Order: sequence, then structure tokens, then C-alpha cells
Amino acid sequence: MTHMLRVPAALAAGLLLGGGTLAEAAPAGRFVQDRFAIGFWVDPPADDQMDARYREIAEANFTVVIGGFGANTPEKVRRQLELCEKYDLRGVVAMAGLAPDQLPDSPACWGYMIRDEPSARDFAALKEPVEAIRAARPGRFGFINLFPNYAPLEALGTASYDEHVERFVKEVGVDVLSMDHYPMLQPGADTRQNYCDNLEVMRKYSLQAGIPFWNFFNTMPFGPHFDPTESAVRWQIYTSLAYGAKGVLYFCYWTPRGGEFPKGGAIITADGRRTRHYDQAKRINAALKNLGPTLMQLTSTGVVRVKPKEDAAAALANTPIREIDGGPHGDYLLGTFRHADGRRAVLLNNYDYLYTSWPTVTFAADLDQVREVDPESGREVPVVDDSPDMPGLQLSLDSGAGRLFLLPAN
Repeated sequence: MTHMLRVPAALAAGLLLGGGTLAEAAPAGRFVQDRFAIGFWVDPPADDQMDARYREIAEANFTVVIGGFGANTPEKVRRQLELCEKYDLRGVVAMAGLAPDQLPDSPACWGYMIRDEPSARDFAALKEPVEAIRAARPGRFGFINLFPNYAPLEALGTASYDEHVERFVKEVGVDVLSMDHYPMLQPGADTRQNYCDNLEVMRKYSLQAGIPFWNFFNTMPFGPHFDPTESAVRWQIYTSLAYGAKGVLYFCYWTPRGGEFPKGGAIITADGRRTRHYDQAKRINAALKNLGPTLMQLTSTGVVRVKPKEDAAAALANTPIREIDGGPHGDYLLGTFRHADGRRAVLLNNYDYLYTSWPTVTFAADLDQVREVDPESGREVPVVDDSPDMPGLQLSLDSGAGRLFLLPAN
């Protein structure tokens, strides 16, 4: 069962944020995502420290604020949007009991929260508020977040998870597809493949509908879930990128109180102190912000896994990488893409969240035609051999990390 924190009922329900693509304009009145979404669940308290808290969010390189906990009244939501404008953030805010034509608006507003984790039995009723928000606030969207694929069928209200997502997209007509999934990355409790399976379902239906998808991942200890290391956080994020996600969402930013969270330990504690996850997120998010403009130009064309001790030739067929040799322990996930300008792209992810890797890579183009998107600047730069004294092109990959490359069109 999932562990998504609930929005108080008085807020009129919901969750999350929005996205679209930069490569193609959305139909009139529909939401279009203008940046890669780096967000979170549980916004800070809307108190006299609010300005400092939103500056702190921006300094950690987040791009989106999801409201509903701290900002939970019309007045607080308006203040939240003002601060999002001030610090160049985007907001998906609580409806706070207001009708669609009364919702506060702002250049910083992406949308409004409607519902978290609905059953398929609720889909017909959810279409109305989605369309009402679109009509009253053109360019904004109503956000609804879905269960993960490990939710029981009784909760899903369908015969399978695939059917659940397919029906949701068709019957509700959202502008952003989103789910929460908290994988286990521990010896004896490794659910990474299930996480990837969930991402693949999201990838499939976001492509079919022409809408972006985002996903929540784990950042803190709660219930049976472990407290992730920085490399485990990286793994969850770069795996999502390999599947074409246009947004990644930390669970949680501000530590919620309650029986499910006795250890605390989100990015910020319940009393406002930074945990080690703040600096971890700041480092990871800095690279994501720099990669973001290119990521927003990419359309997913496939995802392949190159497992240890397996012949990589079959998996790599028709990808931008011809050969990859990571030794007996090399384990990689490759997300392949088409850039809006027609070029090919590949995100090479170290599937191992514990150890670094130094694969020898041969691209499907002359090396002088290949460019890497520099995570420190966002610029396209020549590919550098990380071990020039060894045969072949060596690429260094930190545990759980990924690198993004661009190649000429076929």
C-alpha cells in the first residue's frame, strides 16, 4: 500500500503540480510546462517566517512548490503565490474551498490540487473539476496524483494497474500524469524493478496522451521505508529521467507529524531545521536545473537495461550507444530520446546505487559529433575521456547517477 500523506479534507483535496512539453504547443486553454519540475510534498508553514522559508526552497534549486499543508486558506495561498513570484518558483496550490472562478491566480501559478490517489470508481466525478478549472483559469490545470503499482486492486478499482492508468487518462482528461512510488533499495528488500515497471506504465500513457508525467520518490524514513542515502536519492531521480519524466518530486520537504513519521528526517525537520537531505537535494537539484532545458526538449523513444555479465549487443541495438563494457559488475539503464531538433539523445544511468562505474562506451556516431549536456552549466560540451590512458572512451558514473548525451539525427 502506498504511503502518500493526505491533504486535509477542508482544503477540497488533492496534490501536485503540472507540466507539458516545450516542443509542441498545447491546445488552447491547456497547461504547458515551462520548466523541468523539481518539487516536493508538504510545503512549509505559512507563518511569519514564510519569506525566509521560500528563499530557502529556491536556494535548494527547487523549481516548484506544492501547497496544501502550510498554505491552506485563500489568504495564505495568495501569499504563497506572491513568494513563488518573488523567488522565481512555480506553484500548484490548494483550492482552499474556493470555486474555480474564485481561485487566486498569478504568473507563478501552474495549477490547483484536486485529489490524491483516487479509485477508478471516482474517475467520472473527477472530470468535472478538471474541466471547470481549465475553463475558469485557462493555462492552469487541476492536479490529481495516482496510486503506485503496488496498491491493491481493491483500491485501484480495476483488474490491473495498467488498466487503472489507461482509464484515468481517457476518462479524466488531465494535463499532467503523476504517481507516487517509494522503492526499497536494501539488501534483501530490493524493489527497483517494480519501480521501473511503474515508470514504464507512466511513460506509455503520457506518450499516448501527449502529456508529461512526474513521480514522487522517497526522501525520508517512514513506515517500512528506509532513510535513503544521497546515491539512493540520485538513483530514484535519474531512473525517472531515463523513462522520460518531466518532473521529480521529493517525499517530503517539510517533515510531517504523526504516527507514521516518528523518526522525522525529511529535507527540513518539523521544527524548521535542515537535515542532511537539504544539502543533498541542493546538489542534485543544481544539476537537474541545468539539464532541465534540454530534458524538456526530449521525447522518450525507449528504455533498455544492460545487466551484469549479459551480452549487451541485443539490448543496445537501435540505440545511440553501440557498445558498453562495464566489466563483470556493470549495470546500466539507458533512456533513449528524440530531441525537438531531430537529434538523438541518450541518458546513461548507473543502475547500481552503491558503487561507481567506469564503462568503456562506443557511441553510434563519431565522437567529435557527440555532445554531453554539462550538469554544471547546461551547455553542450565535447565528450571528455575520463581515463585517457586506457583503451577506448571511459566514462565515470557515480553511484545512481546519469549523464546525458546528444548525437546527430540518423
